[in-house]
Amino acid sequence: MGSIKKAFDLTGRNALITGGSRGLGLQIAEALGEQGARLVISSRKAPDLETAQAHLAGLGIKADWIVADNSKDEDVKRLADEAIKKLGRVDILVNNAGATWGAPTEDHPIEAWDKVMNLNVRSLFLLSQQVAKRSMIPNKYGRIINLASIAGLFGSSGDMQMVAYNTSKGAVVNFTRALAGSWGRYGITANALAPGFFPSKMTKGTIEAVGVEKLAAGVPLRRIGDEDDLKGAAVLFASDAGKHITGQIRAVDGGLTSVLSSS
Repeated sequence: MGSIKKAFDLTGRNALITGGSRGLGLQIAEALGEQGARLVISSRKAPDLETAQAHLAGLGIKADWIVADNSKDEDVKRLADEAIKKLGRVDILVNNAGATWGAPTEDHPIEAWDKVMNLNVRSLFLLSQQVAKRSMIPNKYGRIINLASIAGLFGSSGDMQMVAYNTSKGAVVNFTRALAGSWGRYGITANALAPGFFPSKMTKGTIEAVGVEKLAAGVPLRRIGDEDDLKGAAVLFASDAGKHITGQIRAVDGGLTSVLSSS
């Protein structure tokens, strides 16, 4: 029987994490870096990346960074190119960069629809394709972790109407399954994390409008996510501990999606 401790070790592995300068992306960077992975993080703003790099360094984690706007095809291709140059190869790809937009469905702007779909779906396909063709497939090894959301598992109503976001994250769910089916023969796994409510810049407006207590009321664990709650699942999907897991969607939501709302 192999060592389970060794199975979770990421020493010698290289990871690219989009949207890695803050929030859930930075949380995942902390987890993978602590387990020994060499990191490249990306986002749209250099100052944010510099701050994240310093934060990680304070934890004893070395990380390089690349500025890229994943809503632009040319930036996605450049990101793949520069990451492979910096790392030599990409073993772990975390597709975390994303956007949201709240509006009544009947009034949702088409330009907002395009913005959300382009960043949350199109860019994941382009970056995954670039990294797989140029690194993972030739090396017969890869771990792809997509950030979906529990919002991709059902619709929204009332004060929380996000038709583009719901649709995009639903697409991420099946995109993940499609990648697993397409690339399993190359030794590549593809899985998705589906977080519930976590404090972040993206969810700040919702949390302020609805309130933490109300958001946590229907959660079996009676709380929203914190700065550590994604780490375990991310390391599982990134490491050899999860080598026989692919095409799966792991909700990290305190049990919210396991129960019917009482409202």
